[in-house]
Amino acid sequence: MIVPKARFSAQARLRALQADIMELILDRDLDSGDPMPTENELCEVLGVGRNTLRESLKVLQALGVIEIRHGFGMFVAPSNFDALADGMTFRGRLSLRHEGLEALQLVDIRQALEAGLISESISLVSPEHLLRIEATVVKMEELAERKEPFTETDAEFHRLLFEPLGNELLMNLMSVFWKVYHKIHVEIGTGGQDLLSTAAEHRAIYRAVAAKDGPGAAQLLSCHFNGIRAKIRKFVEAD
Repeated sequence: MIVPKARFSAQARLRALQADIMELILDRDLDSGDPMPTENELCEVLGVGRNTLRESLKVLQALGVIEIRHGFGMFVAPSNFDALADGMTFRGRLSLRHEGLEALQLVDIRQALEAGLISESISLVSPEHLLRIEATVVKMEELAERKEPFTETDAEFHRLLFEPLGNELLMNLMSVFWKVYHKIHVEIGTGGQDLLSTAAEHRAIYRAVAAKDGPGAAQLLSCHFNGIRAKIRKFVEAD
């Protein structure tokens, strides 16, 4: 489909306006939760009409940059990774209809994060925190014995592995990747016969963490993600 030149120019102008609004937030040193200038002020400062401004504000709201509270005004939005998760989930699921490339790349990124940071996290983990990690493994094993899925417990296990780092951005990114992976996992399907082996993989990772074996834990995490890749490839080839 060929986009008419006039329409393309309008889209470019809207993107430029969105960039200008974000620059204004930065220039005024506004923080999450701070009130934005009014529509009238933005129109005057940016030199645009109200309808054009509102169109750009809707896009910025969808991107999680601003928050519009009807009856209260506009505010700089708090950290929100929902738009990122939704976009990545769509791209990953769409790729499953073709070669599965983007779904596999998402697994690559998640593996790089977890395998790359596990040694540092292990160096900071406390005995009390180890007990919390082990409790998730025990729960996975119990659910696997009953042939019940343990998606939420699995997510909690991986979150707890890296909580000692105290990196909020990492936690948010991991949450995004987990949401994306879960949707992809539902798409490709799971079988009850995989639950016991999956729980065993997490038990092995936990043992390496408890033994302060960073390289061993990284290798086990990589093997875990290799299994996920194999499932994606099998699904794509059978489709």
